[in-house]
Amino acid sequence: MADIKNVFISHIHEDDAGLGELKNLLSQHGLEVRDASIDSSKPNEATSPGYIKNSILAPGINWASTLIVYVTPETCNSEWVNWEIEYAAKCDKRIVGVWAHGCNECEIPDALAEHADAVVGWNGSSIVDAVNGNCDIWEKPDGTPRDPLTITRHCC
Repeated sequence: MADIKNVFISHIHEDDAGLGELKNLLSQHGLEVRDASIDSSKPNEATSPGYIKNSILAPGINWASTLIVYVTPETCNSEWVNWEIEYAAKCDKRIVGVWAHGCNECEIPDALAEHADAVVGWNGSSIVDAVNGNCDIWEKPDGTPRDPLTITRHCC
């Protein structure tokens, strides 16, 4: 029997098709995910950003144990993706970036660079390990190690 994990997959709507591929890959590697994110199969028709954040996105992120960020070249420009990552970090959720299948290396969202526990390539075992908290690695899309990021720390 497969393990079951509650997740929220942060993505841009143009990448909806890739979510099914990601869920299938995870399932093939023994992890069934229940996804609370909004996609074309369960659209959000609200128009107020405050309502969307507080009444739709936040409850889904709160319910999930892990926020998965589906990384494509356009993801870094999404204010919504960055907000979801920032919110998940405030809630102390595990945050895992997953490079989209066939994606070339590109910029990742600033919030992901700051808060990710792991960023992994399109490899089912690596993704499952990262989602389950068994590894905290940073990879390029092809699965090779990514150079460490320099993060400026400020004293409070």
